[in-house]
Amino acid sequence: MVISLSVVLLVGIILVFVYRAGKIKAVPMLVAILFGFLLASTDASPDIQEFLDNVADSISDIEF
Repeated sequence: MVISLSVVLLVGIILVFVYRAGKIKAVPMLVAILFGFLLASTDASPDIQEFLDNVADSISDIEF
């Protein structure tokens, strides 16, 4: 749950920066947000969550 919340906040912050930089307009940004909400309620949601968990695990295993 913590990783999911962190990813949501990160993507939200990126979306705000892209909007403020003028690279995306308000309507496409709202469509992207709505798409995210709709995607979360589909059968693909567990697969996407598993993929994000695997990516997070892979990143945390990297040693510098």
